[in-house]
Amino acid sequence: MSNKTITDTNYTFPGQTNVYKGKVREVYSLDNDLLVMIATDRLSAFDVVMPKGIPYKGQILNQIATKMMRNTEDLVPNWLAATPDPNVAVGKKCEPFKVEMVIRGYMSGHAAREYKAGKRMLCGVPLPEGMKENDKFPQPIITPATKAEMGDHDEDISKEDILKRGIVSAEDYAVLEDYTHKLFQRGTEIAAERGLILVDTKYEFGKTAEGEIVLIDEIHTPDSSRYFYADGYAERQEKGEAQKQLSKEFVRQWLISNGFQGLEGQTLPEMTDAYIETVSERYIELYENITGETFVKADLSDIDKRIETNVLNYLNA
Repeated sequence: MSNKTITDTNYTFPGQTNVYKGKVREVYSLDNDLLVMIATDRLSAFDVVMPKGIPYKGQILNQIATKMMRNTEDLVPNWLAATPDPNVAVGKKCEPFKVEMVIRGYMSGHAAREYKAGKRMLCGVPLPEGMKENDKFPQPIITPATKAEMGDHDEDISKEDILKRGIVSAEDYAVLEDYTHKLFQRGTEIAAERGLILVDTKYEFGKTAEGEIVLIDEIHTPDSSRYFYADGYAERQEKGEAQKQLSKEFVRQWLISNGFQGLEGQTLPEMTDAYIETVSERYIELYENITGETFVKADLSDIDKRIETNVLNYLNA
């Protein structure tokens, strides 16, 4: 681990029962039904984790997500209890639902690629004829994905299949849909105040030991969401130009231009230190645009130790 980034953690917290390492986050389960979630500086694109970390990325994702959870907790209950460190969120242990609730307000990204390939049905949702990439849908559509284990690709799935296969009960799914629409509406309003358009995003939910459905993981971050700049959106659509984006799409585009899309036989291009620096700067720009606040860089002199100390102080208190 470079001392300027945190790409892997190996803590032993009091009462620790389990550690789960996802693409970007590492989750420590404690025996008092608490989870300690650490946002690392790992960068994942096309379901592949890049070999080098991005300075401040974990802090940025964690701080946007926790801010957005605070901004939506009046609508939808969430798992979050505290943020004892810039890279850390602590909250209630939940049983995650095995689906990601993807909601799209615009024909972009994966939806646009499928549409271009001639598909007019996405996850059981019919798509209108005659749409261009980045056009707004008549109303937001929910296109769920099944949660993949580490390394596998998430797969599109329809509501019908989710219910038929018993992945989620009809009763619970109705709650997930309702929460997804409410969160997207609030996210859209928050984005509009910042001169942004929330294009699409995904939400993940879990159930607490008491049976309450709560929002978990991250929300409205550049890793889980796509944003456009509202200014000039209509003109760019009119002229058929690409939209100005605030998301990690710029990393995906860089990879594609270097011949990598996560497919078999493709080689990951080398990320130079100079390129990593530009990615870090872009993430800081994302943070400031999405939150409307100046980014305050955390101390990177010994991230590992800093996180451990802050978490232990919180747990002991």
